[in-house]
Amino acid sequence: MADDPRSPERRKEKKPERAFSFLRFLGALLLLSLALALATAAVMTTLYVKRISADLPSLDEMARQRPNLATEVYDRQNRLIARLFLENRTWVSLDQISPWMQKAAIAAEDGDFYSHSGLDFLGMARAFWVNLTHGRTRQGASTITQQLARNLFLSRERTMERKVKEAVLALRLERLYTKDQILEMYLNTIYYGHGTWGIAAASQAYFAKRPGQLSVSEAALLAGLVAAPELYSPYRSLERAQTRRAYVIRRLVDLGWLDGAQAQTALASPPALQKGTVSSAPLDKAPYFVSHILFNHLLPTYGKETVYQEGLRVYTTIDLELQQAAQEAVRRLKSEGALVALAPGTGEVLAMVGGKDFEVSKFNRATQAFRQPGSAFKPFVYAAALQEGLRPVDHVLDAPLIYENGWAPQNYNEKFGGEITLLEALTHSNNVATVRVAESIGIGKVVAMARNLGISSPHLPRDLSLSLGSGSVTPLELGQAYCPFANGGYRVTPYFIREIRRHDGEILEQQGPQLSPAISPELAAEVQGMLKNVVRAGTGRSVAIPDMDVLGKTGTTNDWSDAWFVGSVPGILAVVYAGHDDHKPLGNRATGSTIAAPVWKAFIDKAVAELRPPHRFFLGDADVEEIQVCRETGYLASPSCSSTVAVLMERSKAPTSFCPLHGGDWYAAQMDPLAPRLILVRDDTVLLAQYGLGQSAVAAQPTEVVPLPAFAPSPAPTPPPKAETKPYKIDPSPAQIVEDRYQDLLKQYGLTN
Repeated sequence: MADDPRSPERRKEKKPERAFSFLRFLGALLLLSLALALATAAVMTTLYVKRISADLPSLDEMARQRPNLATEVYDRQNRLIARLFLENRTWVSLDQISPWMQKAAIAAEDGDFYSHSGLDFLGMARAFWVNLTHGRTRQGASTITQQLARNLFLSRERTMERKVKEAVLALRLERLYTKDQILEMYLNTIYYGHGTWGIAAASQAYFAKRPGQLSVSEAALLAGLVAAPELYSPYRSLERAQTRRAYVIRRLVDLGWLDGAQAQTALASPPALQKGTVSSAPLDKAPYFVSHILFNHLLPTYGKETVYQEGLRVYTTIDLELQQAAQEAVRRLKSEGALVALAPGTGEVLAMVGGKDFEVSKFNRATQAFRQPGSAFKPFVYAAALQEGLRPVDHVLDAPLIYENGWAPQNYNEKFGGEITLLEALTHSNNVATVRVAESIGIGKVVAMARNLGISSPHLPRDLSLSLGSGSVTPLELGQAYCPFANGGYRVTPYFIREIRRHDGEILEQQGPQLSPAISPELAAEVQGMLKNVVRAGTGRSVAIPDMDVLGKTGTTNDWSDAWFVGSVPGILAVVYAGHDDHKPLGNRATGSTIAAPVWKAFIDKAVAELRPPHRFFLGDADVEEIQVCRETGYLASPSCSSTVAVLMERSKAPTSFCPLHGGDWYAAQMDPLAPRLILVRDDTVLLAQYGLGQSAVAAQPTEVVPLPAFAPSPAPTPPPKAETKPYKIDPSPAQIVEDRYQDLLKQYGLTN
């Protein structure tokens, strides 16, 4: 009976068995549900990751990715003068970075860097929980690899999707690169605050050091900046920066890379920061120069992306020492102004300053200001006259000159010198004599000479006022046109860039001197000699340098609104311009001698000390000789001549007889076929009695009285200026228009909003 399955006892035994089976079924069901949930989650996660990964770069694209690199601009001695960047970064290899910097970065950001595969799963779980419980993204757990992925490929938005993308990219980076390569890329791409990207820019900006020179203390400070560059900036809160530095040093101890004694030494040695705040201004060593090459060559030729992202190396012609000297000299002016210095033998631009303060005014007066050069234009008149057959010792009348329309040019001192040599007329910047010289050869010859030497300005009037500098030119082209007088007669093309290379060293372009014969070596030497006499005895006396050849010419407009000095020593030619942008007068009788010449002298003294040029101009193959002549008559100086002057003349054209007015042979002077001649124009014969040398000196007068050398063609009559008008009735280069154009260029190239 007891074995009967229908018995109550048997039925009681089966109830627990059925309960256990049910529980087992329920457990299996739960496990199956969990498995299905996990599988579903895995599938969903896979699909999610696959979806968002579709927009991520492939391995090949990642391998080609490079961060934005700053273009660096160097002077002629390969000294850095500017960096052009969207992100201020220069790439350096890992072996160029201090080992302490490498360790400090790992200690501060990712202690397990060399042991994980790109992700810190424990840290990610912790960050996920914090973010989940707070309902928004508050904490990250990015490894160095993840930070690199974010810097190279992603935005900085704090979302879960971005974190997933970051993780995917980090894993891909670990497949592509070694740990050392990842660390190198990280150190070169991370932001260190104050506009500095990468360790090279940061070490230079904060400590004026190369990254390989960083100490433990310096490395700890920089590594500590990465978490929050603005918060931990030592220039904003030194206390916070030092606290963060101490944290990094303690982490170095925790990781076994520093012992206690080393840590104490580092903690007790706060790094010496650059004085002031870190500046990321890219142009401040030569702003007008860099702006010029940027907008006139780099951007038009290569485009914004190449210039601002691909790390070009631009090797220029300027000398940083001369540039700084030029900037200091221009700041001496009370008005605005400009200075440009050239190597006259090559056309290299050695220095260029377009104003007193680039931040205040972007108007580059060295290249954009068309201003009247005044008497600084006169050398082109005399060069044209000499080319037409006149000579420095020939005579011209400095006597009243009145034209039919009432124009009557005046001298600065409002006096007349009578019969004077061309040499003396230029030496003392005689206006009336210069107009006569221009009229004798025709103003067309003057324009042609100026064009031939390098003046390209469209603002040259074709009347006699041009001989007094009524046209408008830029300082750069005026300097260019003077170069043949200092280099033996060759026209030069000013250039600013010697070479441009890519970041990897590939040469993109090279530039060098472009010279072409403009005037004969003899003519160049004769004008050079006349301009040296301006400095020895004329309006340029204040710039003379003992035992050194100096040529130069002052320039002043007739309403005192512009002042110039153009001059050269062997190897260095410089132009100084001074004037207000609104053309108001510089002051009563403010001349090139008093305003511009002192600035030129201040610059050239430093340039001579820096470059140590030769003391004498090289005359080359010029068939010239330096002779002493009587300043009054132009004949060879006799022992009794009270005032003599050295003059360079072509050998075949120099007088052969001595001054008869002061003891020379009268008959020899009369018979000398190369005796000085008097050049007459218009009604000058009427003025001879009053302004000529006089009957008592008849033998000292020229043997011929002709309007031109007999072999020269007669010029077409040249009109006087239409009226005595104020200069700049219409400004050829208004400053505000140029300023607006600069802002338009910034917008055109996407450099400003």
